[in-house]
Amino acid sequence: MRRRDREVSEPEELLRIMEDCDVVRLGIWDGERPYIVPLNFALTVEAGRPVLWFHSAARGKKLDLLRRNPEVSFEMDRGHALYSEAERGYCTMEFESVMGTGTVDFPGEEEKEAALERIVARYHPEGFAFSRDAMPATVCWKLTVETMTGKRLQKRTPGRG
Repeated sequence: MRRRDREVSEPEELLRIMEDCDVVRLGIWDGERPYIVPLNFALTVEAGRPVLWFHSAARGKKLDLLRRNPEVSFEMDRGHALYSEAERGYCTMEFESVMGTGTVDFPGEEEKEAALERIVARYHPEGFAFSRDAMPATVCWKLTVETMTGKRLQKRTPGRG
């Protein structure tokens, strides 16, 4: 990382940033170039490693590519705010981000309901009874994070304390 002053390296802080994000962007190799997909997710930690859980339709390009090559990259970010200093002609964007690599795995059907419950609970903390009717056409899969780095730029933006 070129800007060490912006690096986030503490595992607990990286997990906090990940937890505060709404979407993860997955980079999948299609054989010629990266194919990027934004996804909702749930986050757990298994054997000391972050694990991102996803769901999707049981068929499609994304799953075809992942089954061919389960090695992926990911990126997630949050806290965007424009920071400007008009007198200097300077502006930048505040943010926090985590990016990394990992391997996708397709757990068996026995883990599907628990994975869906994790994902739903993340976006509906007050509780939400999702329909089990769609489960046969749904697949759940997970990304075990192997490497990750974090970056942060936070300035004192007027009106943000």
